[in-house]
Amino acid sequence: MRIGMRLLLGYFLIVAVAAWFVISIFGEEIKPGVRRATEGMLNDSATLLAEIARDDLLSGQPEQGELARAFARLNRHPVSANISGIIKNKNEYRVYLTDATGKVIYDSSGQALGQDYSRWNDVWLTLRGKYGARSSPRDPNDPASTVMYVAAPVRNNGQIIGVLSVGKPNSALEPVIRRSQRRILIAGAALLGIALLIGLGVALWINRSISKLVRYADAVTQDRPVPLPNPGSSELRKLAHALENMRVRLEGKNYIEQYVHALTHELKSPLAAIRGAAEILREAPPPDVIARFSDNILQQNARMQQLIEKLLQQAKLENKLEIQRTSIEVATLFQTVIENHAPQAATRGIRLQMDERSASGILIAGDRALLAQALSGLIDNAMDFTPPGGTIELHARQQDKAIALIVTDTGSGIPDFALARVFERFYSLPRSHGMKSSGLGLTFVQEVARLHLGEVTLRNRPEGGVEACICLPVA
Repeated sequence: MRIGMRLLLGYFLIVAVAAWFVISIFGEEIKPGVRRATEGMLNDSATLLAEIARDDLLSGQPEQGELARAFARLNRHPVSANISGIIKNKNEYRVYLTDATGKVIYDSSGQALGQDYSRWNDVWLTLRGKYGARSSPRDPNDPASTVMYVAAPVRNNGQIIGVLSVGKPNSALEPVIRRSQRRILIAGAALLGIALLIGLGVALWINRSISKLVRYADAVTQDRPVPLPNPGSSELRKLAHALENMRVRLEGKNYIEQYVHALTHELKSPLAAIRGAAEILREAPPPDVIARFSDNILQQNARMQQLIEKLLQQAKLENKLEIQRTSIEVATLFQTVIENHAPQAATRGIRLQMDERSASGILIAGDRALLAQALSGLIDNAMDFTPPGGTIELHARQQDKAIALIVTDTGSGIPDFALARVFERFYSLPRSHGMKSSGLGLTFVQEVARLHLGEVTLRNRPEGGVEACICLPVA
């Protein structure tokens, strides 16, 4: 399982457990909370009605008293109330009044008139000066039929002369409880959904950042060096630099060893030629032989100097991790490169030109000097294989997500056996003028393309010659 998915599952599990605890606690507290609030309102109502019922109780005719008349009028008027979406269409209070012995002398429902309620908790406790309340089912076989009763003492001159109880069915509270529970569940589900989306976004971001590092490591493993990626986080950026430093340190020894072997191999031929020429010169040959072998020594010396300079240039370029990008007009870049190579092309009888229509108006972001060197390397390579009278042309092509800088020639092309090796360090094909190249030109161009997050390709053209393409991403 990917690390991003593991983080997502762990994060979501923590949020889900926390949400479950919160929702569970709130859900469990809704019912007792609503009932506590209702009990408080019943207590206030009982206390108020007890004051009204005192005169009715003292009159000896509570059934004809003010309290009874008020309830009679109340029952004649329908109730129509919409309380936050809960419809209330009837009065749900039941009120009964008992005397000092606990006998019911008034009942708003008319059910218990004359019955002895002295053993019910609300009456029993209130007659003894305590807080009296109870919750009893109307139907013993139906637990949902419970009614909450709260009592208040009816006093006269400090003496308790009766008890007034106010009752409300618990079923009347269920709509409020269910609505609150439903809202909490909806809020909890929304919270989990938002948490999941946030976690998914974080997981995707982590996976994307790690994938950049994986692609970088794979490219290095396959000997396709690419620029160090930017994972988008300071911690992951530190990890990326640590990986790069580790790679550089681990590869450093092999890298130097490879360069030393390659350099010694390439220097064997010119050194052998110089040594042979020097031995012949020691024998005092004729002047024309001296001149020929002296030229050979100078030629081989120039070849060694060129090789060393190319190696230094290549090593410096490979150690670069980033470049300073500026906006470059492709037409201007082509013109500069052509002007630098015009004398050499004229000497060899090669026509060097650019397609102004394709390059006009195209801008790229990069290092002007490095791109000019890369194009120069491709032109030098094309000149070595283009006969007099041939043509080398520069043109550009803008694609969806890339801009291609293309160098074409009308030369001999690349042999099939060499197509897979042209970018190898020190690999070189015979030139028409007999001089062997350093074999580092195309490697340098490949490094320049890498630093610009692009790539370089070479292919033989159907009509003859080679097309070299530096493809750079659109800035």
